[in-house]
Amino acid sequence: MLIGALGVVYGDIGTSPLYALQTCLGYFNAQSLARADIFGLLSLIFWALIITVTLKYVTFVMRADNNGEGGILALTALAQTAASGRARVALGLIGIIGAGLFFGDGMITPAISVLSAISGLQVVWPALSTHLVELASLVVVAGLFMAQRRGTGTIGSAFGPVMVLWFLTIGILGLTHIMADPGVLAGINPAYGVSFMVRHKYAGFVILGAVVLAVTGAEALYADMGHFGRAPIRLAWTWFVLPALTLNYFGQGAVVLANPAAAANPFFMSAPAALQIPLVVLSTLATIIASQSVISGAYSMGRQCIQLGLLPRMEVRHTSVTAEGQIYLPQINWLLALGVMALILTFQTSNNLAWAYGIAVTGTFVCTNILAMFVYRRLFAWPASLTALVFGGFLVVDLAFFGANALKFFEGGWVPLGMGLLVATLMTTWQRGRGLIYARWAQDAMSLSLFINRLPYSRVLRCAGTAVFMTGNLDYVPGALLHNLKHNKVLHERVLFVTVRTLEIPHAAPGRRHEVKEAAPGMYQVTLNFGFMESPNVPDTLEAIPELAFDPMSTSYFVGRESYVMTTVPKLRFIRRWLFLRMARNALSATEFFQIPSDRVVELGVRIAI
Repeated sequence: MLIGALGVVYGDIGTSPLYALQTCLGYFNAQSLARADIFGLLSLIFWALIITVTLKYVTFVMRADNNGEGGILALTALAQTAASGRARVALGLIGIIGAGLFFGDGMITPAISVLSAISGLQVVWPALSTHLVELASLVVVAGLFMAQRRGTGTIGSAFGPVMVLWFLTIGILGLTHIMADPGVLAGINPAYGVSFMVRHKYAGFVILGAVVLAVTGAEALYADMGHFGRAPIRLAWTWFVLPALTLNYFGQGAVVLANPAAAANPFFMSAPAALQIPLVVLSTLATIIASQSVISGAYSMGRQCIQLGLLPRMEVRHTSVTAEGQIYLPQINWLLALGVMALILTFQTSNNLAWAYGIAVTGTFVCTNILAMFVYRRLFAWPASLTALVFGGFLVVDLAFFGANALKFFEGGWVPLGMGLLVATLMTTWQRGRGLIYARWAQDAMSLSLFINRLPYSRVLRCAGTAVFMTGNLDYVPGALLHNLKHNKVLHERVLFVTVRTLEIPHAAPGRRHEVKEAAPGMYQVTLNFGFMESPNVPDTLEAIPELAFDPMSTSYFVGRESYVMTTVPKLRFIRRWLFLRMARNALSATEFFQIPSDRVVELGVRIAI
């Protein structure tokens, strides 16, 4: 579990030494670098790791798990259980914004990580052009996304050992230079960081935007908690990852103290010439692993958004017969691929991407902090003063990092904010549109109790077999049933009204999987419960319900295929209406999403005005 956590959880933060200190040093002229400035930067980086990662995430945020699962949407669902009314809506909006920024992070991480690793070739061959580095990065990224459809099971088994080798390598590299100049460890003293900020004032605040690059990937510790558990992630961080990162950062500082020209690329300059090519190869593997981690996280986040009704239904492919969490979403995969390639072509170097990366990360930090504060106050019953002291302190740090990055809005900071705004707009548009459709459908639908009362007096013929009608609300008659009666004038002997409900927990317990109620002789109201991290399989779940004696071979499924028309006074504005209709048109059909056999489905058209 420890090795697995190293491979999946720490890929992102583990590759930060490739660019974090280099970006910080980029604000200084090599000739004007003072020893106190290097100590100050090392102090800021070290204490960012301690405050943001060790204290905030490892110590506090990871305690706020949703039945063992982490991540901003899991935290949002947990926080909403203790809220109502406007507070619930506000918490949901914060979660949506955080999810949008997470998708932006999913695009930026592969771009900046791969560019940083490939740029190590310019240390070996200084004449190598930026365009060749850019081209090589595009090739690596294209290969990475094309390999996604095969699943991560095979290559994932090598992630852990590679990252163990990576952390050992960067730790040993740092240690060798620290031994040559042990005085560099004085940078652990927080006074150097405070002195640096006081001395440089506004410039020091701006540099905080580069310091935060050392803690990118901190959110992954929380998001991947469900895969490995809290203990392995905490142990790996405390006793292996944090020491390795600290040694490497301070080793890079010692290299720059000995040779100020090394500030151009202190990570690769810290390696002997004979080891620079192997280090480029190893760092490229590490950045691929870091990229894979956020890509897999984007798939999981996408499925959670679909299950929670924030995005339209999409194809979800399971790439492993044993690991339920290994999934592949083709639509999200290729959207991410296009975004990553566009970022590489636009920004060209990792330094140019630093500000975009910083805003995506710090924005997510702020959203997570607010949600965690609410959970600790309401669910954990912390006193208001203690909650304000702990999470208020973290919020000050998060806002300082976010503000420093926001100053570079026009230098790249607009990218993640634009991505986050776009994703949040799509989510809120879909949520609003589906709400309007449901309200319209409920307005025109017939009450199920009224239908059952009238049925004995009707001349409807009953035929053998079972009919399953998928519906969003068991209190009303599905439109597909009414259309079937209108055109075919028959009703099956056994009728199941089935609704699928997504719970605010990751996985539904076996005892909560289904609820069955007999509405009339031969007619049943069935609720199937799934967690927001599960893929619903309606036929298998129905077959597992003993009281139904379900026979899949004598069953027909009736599903309504919705088409939308505009009302005279549309309730969605033009742009949002256009977005909603585009998403609805490209959404996966209910037949495929609920894994219903296509040869047993009858689809009946339903027109809905919005």
